[in-house]
Amino acid sequence: MALTSTMYVLSVNLSHVDRHVYESFELRMAMHPSESPEYFVARLLAYCLEYAEGIGFSKGVSDPDDPTVSVRDLTGSITTWIEIGAPDAARLHKASKAAPRVAVYTHKEPTRWLEQLAGQRIHKAEQIEIVALDRDLIDALVERLDRRMALDVSVTDGTMYVTVGGAVLTGELLRVGI
Repeated sequence: MALTSTMYVLSVNLSHVDRHVYESFELRMAMHPSESPEYFVARLLAYCLEYAEGIGFSKGVSDPDDPTVSVRDLTGSITTWIEIGAPDAARLHKASKAAPRVAVYTHKEPTRWLEQLAGQRIHKAEQIEIVALDRDLIDALVERLDRRMALDVSVTDGTMYVTVGGAVLTGELLRVGI
């Protein structure tokens, strides 16, 4: 018998001071059985960090050719391709040819992954934005993960503050390059 996805309903109050984005929204996110809680939380944080009109999640593992998260314009064209984790060089190459902007949010230590990418053929590699999410922040959010949650997310000067269940969690957003 196949395992089913677990649905999460997340109420988010977002104050992204660095980008001048202030929004409140509700997310319905499915965690696929093959998805780790750390990846799920990184996907949530990437959505918040990239929040813009036209943002959305892909259809998931059923459509591996789509970006994990994307921002589309009114015509449906991808303007921002967002990956989570450690995508391979071929996927980054495809992404940077398909979208004018590519961002990667990794929830793992990026050094080994970046070494693997070195010397690989990646279209406009120098323009790909890579952000290493703070592992302590990811772990603290995983510990508090609940199917119904309210989150206050603030970003200022490259630091993310997440208030959940009365606790204020903090993490640095480390920008790295290929």
